[in-house]
Amino acid sequence: MPVRHFLTLKDMSSSELVQLLDHATYLKKTWRAGETRDTLRNRVLAMIFEKSSTRTRVSFEAGMTQLGGAALFLSPRDTQLGRGEPIEDSSRVISRMVDAVMIRTFEHHKVEAFAKVSEKPVINALTDDYHPCQLLADMQTWREHRGSIQGATVTWIGDGNNMCNSYINAAIQFDFKLRVACPEGYEPSADLLAEAGDRVSILRDPAEAARDAHLLVTDVWASMGQEEEQAKRAQAFAGYQISPKLMALADKDALFMHCLPAHRGEEVSEDMLEHSTSVVWDEAENRLHAQKALLEFLIVGLPG
Repeated sequence: MPVRHFLTLKDMSSSELVQLLDHATYLKKTWRAGETRDTLRNRVLAMIFEKSSTRTRVSFEAGMTQLGGAALFLSPRDTQLGRGEPIEDSSRVISRMVDAVMIRTFEHHKVEAFAKVSEKPVINALTDDYHPCQLLADMQTWREHRGSIQGATVTWIGDGNNMCNSYINAAIQFDFKLRVACPEGYEPSADLLAEAGDRVSILRDPAEAARDAHLLVTDVWASMGQEEEQAKRAQAFAGYQISPKLMALADKDALFMHCLPAHRGEEVSEDMLEHSTSVVWDEAENRLHAQKALLEFLIVGLPG
């Protein structure tokens, strides 16, 4: 069988994604019940980090351990990737020694180039264009709190960044409507918008976008690598903060999510993460369980 990769949500069918999320919730329940699992015994995940991380490293490393396997942390400082070896050459070597490779980097073409010649599954753990693993956690969290997201209205408030791009993919794969509220010049990928058609709409007014929505989501205004733009972006996004006042415009059962880390007082008000509508801590934990399900899917396959 050809090797399966997970570079965007589009690498799985809608039915596979739903099955994976249900399996993630099963893994969460059994883990909390104290059950042990060794489906990935003697399996090794290589974790390549060109961008630093908290949740990504802890969740993948803990996940492999909880499934009986092991994870190797690799940074450009410690490998030939940081000394000019072609990505394809590193891929050919590393993928012969491990059972899967996770990459967190800047340019999306790097994970595509690595996956093209890899003998083992490659997972995109974040690039400047997409963050599909976070969307698995977000969709699992919604599913656990509200059931199917099909037909719901989701509102993204803020920058049209990698998270926003992945939410567009999710709107297609999970069949929901997505409103993106952003200032001019900060829209998500035009190609993705064209592909999504009328599933996705661009608005300038956060209040209009939030009205009667079932889920409000945001992210930091300046992503990793954009720190020099912080002042400019803070000015452009000044009116795009999610607060209890904005949440009050949403549906009475609406939820709030943020992939973290959050800049309190910027994209979210100081009290928003602890608001009654917030499920950010469940969302963060679900990175662990969704990725465990993903690792099983790619390495050994989900149970029938």
